[in-house]
Amino acid sequence: MLVKLAYGKTGYTVELPDNYNIDMIEPRWVESVPDEKLAIITSLRNPYNSRSLADLITSVERVAIVFSDLTRATPYHIIIPALLGELQNIPRENICFFCANGTHRPVTGDELVRILGRDIVMNYKIVQNDANDLSLHKYVGRTSSGNEIYLNEELLKYDLKILTGFIEPHFFAGFSGGGKALMPGMAYIETIRYNHSIANLSLENVSWGITTGNRLWEDIMEAAEFVQGLFLLNITLNKEKKITSVFSGDLRTAHRAGCRFTKDSAMVPVEKLYDIVITSNSGYPLDLNVYQTVKGMSAAAQIVKTGGHIIIASECWDGIPAKSDYEMILESVNSVNELMDFIQSREHQLKDTWQIFFQAHIQQRATVHLFSDKLDHKTIEKAFLSPVNDITGVTKMLAGEIGPGADICVIPEGPQTIPYLKK
Repeated sequence: MLVKLAYGKTGYTVELPDNYNIDMIEPRWVESVPDEKLAIITSLRNPYNSRSLADLITSVERVAIVFSDLTRATPYHIIIPALLGELQNIPRENICFFCANGTHRPVTGDELVRILGRDIVMNYKIVQNDANDLSLHKYVGRTSSGNEIYLNEELLKYDLKILTGFIEPHFFAGFSGGGKALMPGMAYIETIRYNHSIANLSLENVSWGITTGNRLWEDIMEAAEFVQGLFLLNITLNKEKKITSVFSGDLRTAHRAGCRFTKDSAMVPVEKLYDIVITSNSGYPLDLNVYQTVKGMSAAAQIVKTGGHIIIASECWDGIPAKSDYEMILESVNSVNELMDFIQSREHQLKDTWQIFFQAHIQQRATVHLFSDKLDHKTIEKAFLSPVNDITGVTKMLAGEIGPGADICVIPEGPQTIPYLKK
């Protein structure tokens, strides 16, 4: 049995014996729209609960376009030309692109070209959010949960803010897209830290596919709605990274429709837990580092038995990454069991702790094995993960230890598919 895991830009093929008890979990296939650019234009002209984008810009002078960094597979080579076509009456100098870095590292010049294209980089103003600089952010309000919201002040000067991105299940915000472009994307570190706090992450409804009743998601959307002049442009993708639908217009209405569409195709109920779950981190660009790979681990952890094994293939060409809070925390402790104590005692000093929080929970329940042909074993072990040279060989070894009744599940697309146990 040959299985191709989403890995880097090329994929990684694993051969598993046909006599194993193997279940395959993949998202329901959704055909891409016949003409991706036309689908975007049509949505912009017929948005959810909003005037068309062309009508909106008749009363504005300056437009901000908020875009995702390299950790997201948003197809901007299709989105941007369609979007700019509808903004043709706005002078080029009055349009600014804002990179929603959140707590991620700045995007390099070459990466900006890969995301937006050389023409945009050469001819438009681009601002990257620096979450660590309070002077670049402005207080806009306090959410019902008590979060003081500081957002990028330069962005707030623009009359219309177009929030772009794509919607997929998210392991603590429920779904990506929507208000996440503003918070954490364009927010100050203290605002992000409050939202991503251990207290919030520990709540029952803070999980994959849940929005209503998810305090962390509600905090995100409430923060976004402090801002005037918002227009959402979110898309959904299939496993070929092709656009399957477009959701634009009013922030809540359009995002809600996109979440419904995504849940129907990407979330899969299963009947049992598994001894071994083989998965990926969705391939390029999400599998750029170990930090992001925690998402793939979390998706697999939904259906692994206590004491079971997660085998994840993630390229990690960007390393841990180096000089991040994540790397510093990993280097500061000697075992998985110390991770949670470390972040709980120092949470107020750290930029973000979500990945350590989830990684610690996952590894206290199951052993996580990482395959990466870009990382040496020492680096993988520094993250308290078990290095893998050969996924097929490790699977055979583990299945042999468990016995002939070992239940194995393969999730080739990683967190593009979210399995959940039927209740």
